Amino acid sequence: MQLNHYLNFQGETEAAFNFYKSVFGGEFSNLTRYGEMPSEQGSTLSETDKNLILHVSLPINAFMELMGSDTTEQFCAENNAALNKGNNHYISINLHAHEQHKAKRLFDALSVNAQIEMPLEKTFWGALYGALTDQFGIKWMVNCQLEAM
Repeated sequence: MQLNHYLNFQGETEAAFNFYKSVFGGEFSNLTRYGEMPSEQGSTLSETDKNLILHVSLPINAFMELMGSDTTEQFCAENNAALNKGNNHYISINLHAHEQHKAKRLFDALSVNAQIEMPLEKTFWGALYGALTDQFGIKWMVNCQLEAM
């Protein structure tokens, strides 16, 4: 299991991560834009939103990646959530395919008295994924990668 920091922004992810890249060095291991999402995901995106960052990963060292994304107004509206500087940070639990039971156990345990943002379910990027804010206000993501990206 690996714990990573996941940052959300409103249209500033690319600038922020280019800055972090200049600070920490290295190259992005993944950079995906909203426009690359499968159309069956049900979202109608503006041309501006299509260029926003859906997911970016910047390896910091052998044990940690800094990850992030832009949160669209549509996502905030659909999930009745507002993104403000200060609540834009998640702890991301990253697991391997053989750890699906652990992903479910951790998500279920963290879900006690939590606000579920997205239930743990299979995603278009080939993972079991879920997000929540626990009973203490800490934001968590559980991602169990099932297929190669």
